[in-house]
Amino acid sequence: MAYKIVILGASYGSLLGTKLLMAGQDVTLVCRQATADLINAEGTDVRIKLRGEDEHRSFRSDDLPGKLDAKTPEQVNPDEYDMIALAMSEPQYCNASIVDLLGRIAASRKPCLSIMNMPPLPYLRRIKGLDTKKLEASFTCPDAWSGFTPGAVTLCSPDPQAYRVPEDGANTLHVGLPTNFKAAPFETDEHNKILRDLEAAIDAVRVDGQDVPVKLRVFDSLFVPFAKWSMLLTGNYRCVLPEGARPIKEAVHGDIDLSKRIYELVNEIVSRLGADPEDRVPFEKYAKAANGLLKPSSAARAIDGGAQRVERVDMLVTLIAEQVGVSVSELSGIVETVNARLQANALEHT
Repeated sequence: MAYKIVILGASYGSLLGTKLLMAGQDVTLVCRQATADLINAEGTDVRIKLRGEDEHRSFRSDDLPGKLDAKTPEQVNPDEYDMIALAMSEPQYCNASIVDLLGRIAASRKPCLSIMNMPPLPYLRRIKGLDTKKLEASFTCPDAWSGFTPGAVTLCSPDPQAYRVPEDGANTLHVGLPTNFKAAPFETDEHNKILRDLEAAIDAVRVDGQDVPVKLRVFDSLFVPFAKWSMLLTGNYRCVLPEGARPIKEAVHGDIDLSKRIYELVNEIVSRLGADPEDRVPFEKYAKAANGLLKPSSAARAIDGGAQRVERVDMLVTLIAEQVGVSVSELSGIVETVNARLQANALEHT
């Protein structure tokens, strides 16, 4: 069965979109008018390296079995789709047209798969024992999420690393680390069937007889996507320095003992929420992967470029730590550095 999926965010979202198109699904990317015009005229080009090959292959949407189009937020009718994917950075959901679309999505009660690093507030409301009101300070626009039914929102860890290729246009994406999307379940069997069907359809795709990296993996645990938090706090946010930024590899391996302490501390926070040890990614596996992450994180690059708002998973984790009784002394410095840089950027723009 072919589903119709709308994805908010045409940059990172085009990776999931391409995997769905390869599996014969129909996809709508939601973006600005200029990007929508480009995609509708030329399609998308996502570059993935197959196992055993030295060069990336281009997977162009026009050559794939599914149908692709692009729309602005105002043009989207959520009732026309089977599932919505949320693939933008959390601060981007404050845009007035996106807030309006979120309201219409919430009213439609359609299942929403978030592939943000920052879990939406409705998803956090599914975690027993969390006082989400006390977590709102880490969100740029918490009210934008107020209308959603928690059970209709799930979280998918955006583990694959990908970036735009500016010189090749806003419709191109290069996949640097072709790991899998790891999704938690919805609350209802009806919504979970869509996830499982998409998982199977993506898994079945072959190119020249070869398997294609970047799968959708669906788990029974709500906590599997939270395994990314320890990586973000150990690497991504520690790329942010009082002045400038450093690569993820340097953030992790510059003081490997400190990195391991931070990593295990965040794992302990997630465990106290109810996660099983099997939901974790071992530190050694992450540290090995970090050797290949030679650029600063996207958050660090954004802050260095003058951004006044970025996703604040660092702040979210520290606020949750306070609720579950874990000391945040080794995390507070990370949050303070990010706060100071964002405040400095804001002052420069006043």
